[in-house]
Amino acid sequence: MRIAWRAPSQILSRPSSLRPPRRPPSFFLFQGRLALATMASAQPAPTAPAQVNGNGNGGGAVVDTTNKPPHKRANPGNNGGGHGKAREWKHKKTKREKNITEGSSEDVLRNDIRALLESRKAAEPASNDDDGSNGDATDELLPEEGSETDVEVLELSSTGDGLAMRPGGSRQVYVVPFSIPGDTVRVKVFRHVLRENQTVADFVSVVKPSPLRDDARVQCKYFASCGGCQFQMLDYPEQLRLKRRILEKAYRNFSNLPAELLPAIQDTIGSPLQYGYRTKLTPHFDGPPGYRPSKRSKNPGIPFESCPDVGFMQKGKRKVLDIEDCPIGTDAVRQGMTRERERMQREFKKYERGATILLRENTRRYPSGGDEVAPADGQLPPYAVRTEGDGFVDVKSCETDSKATTTEYIGDHIFTNPAGSFFQNNNSILPKFTSYIKERILPPASSSSSSSSPSSTPSSPIKYLIDAYSGSGLFTITLASVFQHSTGIDIAADSIASARKNASLNGLGEDRCKFIAADAGQLFKNVSYPRDETVVVLDPPRKGCDADFLAQLRRFGPKRILYVSCNVHTQARDVGVLVRGEGDGARYDVESLVGFDFFPQTGHVEGVAILNRHDGDKEPAQEPVGQMDS
Repeated sequence: MRIAWRAPSQILSRPSSLRPPRRPPSFFLFQGRLALATMASAQPAPTAPAQVNGNGNGGGAVVDTTNKPPHKRANPGNNGGGHGKAREWKHKKTKREKNITEGSSEDVLRNDIRALLESRKAAEPASNDDDGSNGDATDELLPEEGSETDVEVLELSSTGDGLAMRPGGSRQVYVVPFSIPGDTVRVKVFRHVLRENQTVADFVSVVKPSPLRDDARVQCKYFASCGGCQFQMLDYPEQLRLKRRILEKAYRNFSNLPAELLPAIQDTIGSPLQYGYRTKLTPHFDGPPGYRPSKRSKNPGIPFESCPDVGFMQKGKRKVLDIEDCPIGTDAVRQGMTRERERMQREFKKYERGATILLRENTRRYPSGGDEVAPADGQLPPYAVRTEGDGFVDVKSCETDSKATTTEYIGDHIFTNPAGSFFQNNNSILPKFTSYIKERILPPASSSSSSSSPSSTPSSPIKYLIDAYSGSGLFTITLASVFQHSTGIDIAADSIASARKNASLNGLGEDRCKFIAADAGQLFKNVSYPRDETVVVLDPPRKGCDADFLAQLRRFGPKRILYVSCNVHTQARDVGVLVRGEGDGARYDVESLVGFDFFPQTGHVEGVAILNRHDGDKEPAQEPVGQMDS
């Protein structure tokens, strides 16, 4: 089943009042691995006009009548129009990124804006720089906050949003969602952030579409309102090209390595499914009017008077958009969403606050010729889906209990997990992904480290695997056949319990692999593999690896490292540490870098980096390449 999508004329326009200026802007990626930085103000902004005239003022608006340019009226450090001294605007990280010290979305956006400004400045005639101006955006008159203006999209940030400028020599960069290079778009200005040469803006409509844009590709009627997808208007090969650029920029901006120490980024490996691929979604609903999540214990018990909106966050608003279907979910998950929305219509009065609904695909496999026969389509349980494979039939359902056990298959391997636990959410790409890892987990048979000393002794074959951040055993189990013995380590005891069960389900005893519940920072105290015969797989959370863990890893010095990451920016930072090799421990050379598209239609890309220990004579560490000047 595929929901109807709007014609291009409907896609290109969106209400300009989507974001009330009193709210701080939050740029949400639903379930996604990337989010834009949130801006917060010390003072509430004036109420937006209901209708904006040519001067940016309208009925009911609080209007500043001073003669100062708009951006001087509340400029950080200045007194603005009788409002008193305004504080500096500061970025705030989303909850998902609070523990990311470097490589957060705000860092990513800042680097992309600076790169765009520098490229524009370099392209200008030299005479333009002889007027004594420092080129700051404070030299230009900016449109009123709350007004609309047309901008030209010049670049795409790694956050998934367009970076645009007004025609005529502007030096202020407008961050515009749902736009791509080549678009001319109408935007509603929300906030000027002068120290960052940045303006946060809402997408209103497309004035002139980019040659890359084709809104007939859009398969969701909520696209350009829901914060989940950014790229549905793009051809899939173009999405993959953009994701390769995201990886390139990540290593240029965050690895602190000279270009000659990095291999060329390989083409991004695409997902077999571009829609209908997500095996987990988490729609949610807000609490009733008057409910404040920050003061749960003080909230009165206010029941809902009607069924709340159930769906995902609107782009740029702390408000749920009512969404009855999500076309990037699998058929079973979409059926589960229908079922849960029907349940909420019946049971909404039971709730006194908002909640998140878990939708997780569960698979029951019936081998052909087995004792049990899969039910025919007309005999399926309600909301279940039947699919046929090579030698089996799968009946897929949707689980909503976070503690219930769900099952899925990757090739010949079976994995069970608590429904609410982490597991990769795109099953369609996992066979291709795990095969890629398996084919490259060992060095090429005819080569050793590219920078080894000519006089070094022949390398010992790699026999052992350490799977750090192992979770429920995805890599340990799918790679077990390659190694004499493997060890998976994770800080979460419940993940280790799932991993041990999964090893048993796949016929692996402790003579082949074992799992240890321990902090990854202490993992090398729990294994005794020879370093020359060991490869380490890293798959950390978004924040990447801690500095003490990287130091411990370098002191152990495994022969080879394969680093998988859902945040290519923190991955680039960590790879830089391993390659520079400052202080005690081994240093590494990068063999290859590639991205996998686990989340089509979004700006997210998964990175895989393969490194080999540098076994030549110890050379001085490369001096870090400085970040671009502020």
